[in-house]
Amino acid sequence: MTDQIEIVAVDSLVANEFEVQLNGEAITGIFRVDGLTTFKLDQNGERVHEPVTLVKMVQRDGNTAINKWLRETMAYGSDKPRRHLTIVAIDDGVETRRWTLRDAWIQQVCYSAFDTASTEMVEEILTIYYESIEETWSATPNLE
Repeated sequence: MTDQIEIVAVDSLVANEFEVQLNGEAITGIFRVDGLTTFKLDQNGERVHEPVTLVKMVQRDGNTAINKWLRETMAYGSDKPRRHLTIVAIDDGVETRRWTLRDAWIQQVCYSAFDTASTEMVEEILTIYYESIEETWSATPNLE
């Protein structure tokens, strides 16, 4: 009688495997995405879209897609320049799911502390609202 060991692959995501896209273009320098809530209803059963917080490094190049959006937002104020913001979950190099925030706009920009005792990078923190969210299960073909 021989004992057999069964190896089972764990189907999970690691939080550091992700990409963020702006109108389909990958953006660099993203540290973290906080507050992604894909489904929530209010007391009346109406769908609520909670804001997402995008935490990124402060980049010198004002012509990156994200920095152009920031500059337009500050220039136009209440006109709220809108984009499609996509968060892509990746597992071992394979896209597993994506969330596209449609007609997203930047509501607030703030920064982490400037501190002479710190060696940490300054974070640029964007609060982003959106009109709708589309979730795609990329790793599941023929999802019904």
